[in-house]
Amino acid sequence: MALKNLLALVVLLGVVGVSVAKPYGNPLGNPRVKGDLDLDYYRFKCPQMESIVRRVTFQYVSRRPTLAAALLRMHFHDCFVRGCDGSVLLKSPNRDAERDAPPNLTLRGYEVVDAAKSALERKCPGVVSCADVLALVARDAVAVIRGPWWPVPLGRRDGRISRLSEANLPSPFADVKTLKNNFRVKGLNSKDLVVLSGAHTIGVSSCGLISSRIHNFTGKGDFDPAMNPSYVRTLKKRCKPTDVRTPVDMDPGSARRFDSHYFNIVAQKKGLFISDSALLNDFVTKRYIQTQVVTRGASFAKDFSDSMVKLGFIQILTGRKGEIRRKCAFVN
Repeated sequence: MALKNLLALVVLLGVVGVSVAKPYGNPLGNPRVKGDLDLDYYRFKCPQMESIVRRVTFQYVSRRPTLAAALLRMHFHDCFVRGCDGSVLLKSPNRDAERDAPPNLTLRGYEVVDAAKSALERKCPGVVSCADVLALVARDAVAVIRGPWWPVPLGRRDGRISRLSEANLPSPFADVKTLKNNFRVKGLNSKDLVVLSGAHTIGVSSCGLISSRIHNFTGKGDFDPAMNPSYVRTLKKRCKPTDVRTPVDMDPGSARRFDSHYFNIVAQKKGLFISDSALLNDFVTKRYIQTQVVTRGASFAKDFSDSMVKLGFIQILTGRKGEIRRKCAFVN
């Protein structure tokens, strides 16, 4: 797509994004929500903030489209630990912050958040939280690659605490019961689990995370029987037993497009992670996968938008709680 057309698309989506009804408060009765967010929270405090974040995000993601998956993942990891408070962005001299936890060592895209925050500090110093910047950057990055758009209610404040020990994120090795519980305690249901797993339609993982699954699943040189044997053979050609670095597409054949193809892959038993395959072991999540396959993803974009709005409300800080960081990597 030509640069001019892509810019026009981003601008158009931005207009759509702020036309949704507001304010937002406690979606679906989530008991963990404390206070309300509003789509127009910065209307008078920093009226250009969304356009500033959108411009910076476009500058980075248009040059490096793989950042879309990385920034979406960062927002998810932030919200699942201490809520959507920007705590994943904090650095620690002792390397004991969330970003130092093993699941977060492969996070990318901090420079995008920092650049957007710096631009905002020049325009509206001390006004916009890093938590809100991260939420917007994730949404706008997906929009750049022509993925779904969702409204981002604003008004989060930044947390001051970030602990490696608390980074207990949903595991790619988890069964569906564990995953459902991980999501339930955050106010998300089984549908949210399978819908948000659909984000695996973009991005890559590495051979290291699937090595045992394809080479030595039970310690007898076998592979996971939940995987399609022909797909295992393909993966073995790419990932040797000692290879931990080679990248592997999470949605083979469609890893650069944000679409519903991921559900076709899972239905064919080609889900890369155990957590992907596990979605076939629950009635609700399996039925959703089958529906998306049959309807060619008819409802996926809307469902993803709805679940992302819910995700953005997890354990938020509002009012006088937390702070507005001047730099996202450090508390004030």
